[in-house]
Amino acid sequence: MLPMKLIGPFKQLLPMTGLPLRGPLADTHLPILKDAGLLLEDGRILAVGNYSDLEAKAKKDHCEIQYLQGSAVGLPGFVDAHTHICFAGSRAGDYALRNSGRTYLEIAKAGGGIWDTVTRTRNASQKELERGIIDRATRHLRHGITTLEIKSGYGLSAEEELKMLYAIREASGQMASDLVPTCLAAHIVPREFNGNATTYLDYLSRELLPSLKKEALCSRIDAFIEEGAFSKKNIAPYLTTAKQMGFDLTVHADQFSVGGSEIAVAYGALSADHLEASTDKEIQRIAGSPVIATALPGASLGLGCAFAPARAFLDAGAALAIASDWNPGSAPMGDLLAQAAILGTFEKLTNAEVLAGITFRAAAALKMKDRGRLEKGMLADLVVFETGDYREILYHQGSLKPESVWKRGNCVYH
Repeated sequence: MLPMKLIGPFKQLLPMTGLPLRGPLADTHLPILKDAGLLLEDGRILAVGNYSDLEAKAKKDHCEIQYLQGSAVGLPGFVDAHTHICFAGSRAGDYALRNSGRTYLEIAKAGGGIWDTVTRTRNASQKELERGIIDRATRHLRHGITTLEIKSGYGLSAEEELKMLYAIREASGQMASDLVPTCLAAHIVPREFNGNATTYLDYLSRELLPSLKKEALCSRIDAFIEEGAFSKKNIAPYLTTAKQMGFDLTVHADQFSVGGSEIAVAYGALSADHLEASTDKEIQRIAGSPVIATALPGASLGLGCAFAPARAFLDAGAALAIASDWNPGSAPMGDLLAQAAILGTFEKLTNAEVLAGITFRAAAALKMKDRGRLEKGMLADLVVFETGDYREILYHQGSLKPESVWKRGNCVYH
């Protein structure tokens, strides 16, 4: 058992406690503790309260004290519930083509897009993929993201998808942050299947899903339901098989056309991600279900398209998470805080709604109940900003970076 540790004082500590999972949030709902401290034990939070009171206890019990100099605002460690940071190569050429007027689908049909990254990722070794993951996840950690999901999906064969998931597992063992693997083998139909989605999905069900289970490589299955990828009809047997095998589901939904969110609700997915094309019908369907709506503003910025209707989802009573979608094609920026702040500006989200979307609501999209809030028993994952007013964090739209980041009670960046 590790000794108790006190961190503080915080001029403001936002524990994100007492807030609902679903629906709109006013900034007046945010609990803000002043002159607060966190008492930790074994990587978890033992107590949250007045710093002077906790300091007296810490000194009496001869605890380690991590004194914060100057003004400090503390928040739960951020959670990025949707990334594709296991990849090789760059798609700077795609970005230039999009900005010259070519569409995402036109570029893909001409040989760019996802298939370009598939080719480069297949040619990369597992070690090369591991190094890329570690580099990107380390940058994320320095930006306050202590938990992040990582998808496969650029292998598109049983062997290559396993290579990606092995790389994620090996990288995870070298990171302080928690990496959550998701299998996105149902990303697009690989060329060797000549456009036959049904045959490809049958192949994945036979050759890949059992291996994922046997080797415990991931507990989550994702699918891209969209023109040029998979339809509502042909994806159904694959998701049924995955669910029967005990996998949790998530869906790339309603990015360019609707339909994916309907599948997400019908199959009890944890989340429906993207949602830029969602209309009122889709918004109401998701709001009336347990599915978490995950907005990906990085894709909108990368593609130059509309943001997901985040305001409408919240007003309808949905749970809204915000994730970076960090990938080499449509969302190369990979700065979750900047993207969340920009989404808030365009969708008129309160600070409370944005911060909830990258803390406890994002954790719920990953089915993780032990993080995203700062209260007794939760993981001691913490991000600290050098400011006296939490509103400065989103006001600077990502340019105010964390002063320190803590994972399971240990300072992992300062």
